[in-house]
Amino acid sequence: MSSKQDQEATLISHLEALRRALLRSIVALAIGIVPLFLVSPYVLDWFCKQIALQGGVTLHYFSPMEVFLLQLKISALLDCVLFSPYIAWNMWQFVLPALYDNEKRFIRSIVAMTSGLFIAGVAFCLVVCFPLIVQFGMSFASTTLQPVFGVSNLVTLALWLSLAFGCMFQFPLVTYALIRAGIVSYETVCSKRPYVVVAILVLAALLTPPDVVSQLLLGVPTYLLFEAGLLAARRYKGRALKEVHPENAPNIAPRDSTATESEPAQTDDIDFAAPSSKFQVGAEKDADKWKPY
Repeated sequence: MSSKQDQEATLISHLEALRRALLRSIVALAIGIVPLFLVSPYVLDWFCKQIALQGGVTLHYFSPMEVFLLQLKISALLDCVLFSPYIAWNMWQFVLPALYDNEKRFIRSIVAMTSGLFIAGVAFCLVVCFPLIVQFGMSFASTTLQPVFGVSNLVTLALWLSLAFGCMFQFPLVTYALIRAGIVSYETVCSKRPYVVVAILVLAALLTPPDVVSQLLLGVPTYLLFEAGLLAARRYKGRALKEVHPENAPNIAPRDSTATESEPAQTDDIDFAAPSSKFQVGAEKDADKWKPY
C-alpha cells in the first residue's frame, strides 16, 4: 500500500472515530430528554412559585401550546447541562490517541473543569442573578402601571441567561489553558487587562438584555473569574518562551587558550558547518555524499 493510500486510510479512520463520538453524544441526549421532559413540569412549577414569592406576581400564558413548548425548552437545557460531562468525555476519547501522557493529564483536568464551570454558571444565574433582574424590572411598577408577565418571556430569558453564564464562566479556563500551553505568556495577558475588560463588557452586552443590571451581573463575575484563572496560571510565568535544548544548540568553536591579553578580544565563533543535532539534514550517515537534488 502506498503512502497516499495510508494517509487516506488514516483520515477515514479519524472521521469514523469522530462520527462514533458524535453519534454517542446525540444518542445520549435523545435518551435523556425523555425522562427530563417528564420532570420539566415540576421544574416549571417551581420556577413560577419562586417568581411569585419574590415579586408577588402571577405568571400568565397566552396560547394553548405555550406551556408545552416551554417544557421542551426546559428539558433541552437540563439535558445539555446534565450530559455535558459525558459529551466532553466522548470528545476527549476522540483526541486521546494523539496525545502524550502529560497532554492527557492536562486535557483530563480541562474536561472536568469545563463541566464544573458550566454547571456553576447556570446555577449562579438561576439562584442569584435572575431574581435580581426580575426585581429590577418590577421596580418600575406604579399605581398606573402594573406589570403583567408572560411565563414564556421569563422562562426564555432565564434559559438564555443560563446558557450565557455557563459559556462566560469558561473564561478563566481559556486563560489558564493558553498560558499553560505556552501559546501566550503570563506577562502578555497581564499587560492586556484593559482590552480584556472591554471584551468582557462587549460580550456581556451581546449576551444579555439591554439593561445595565444584567450586563454587570454577568460582566463582574466573569472578570473576577478571569483574575482567578490568571492567578492559577501564575506558576507558569515565563514558560511561553521555548527553551533551547542543548542538542539543538549550535556548536560553538572553543577559543584559543594561548591567546594573549594584548590581542583584541574576539567573540566565540559559531561553526555552522558542523551538524548541531542528530535530526539535522546532512548529519546522517554518509553525509558527505548528500546532494540537494
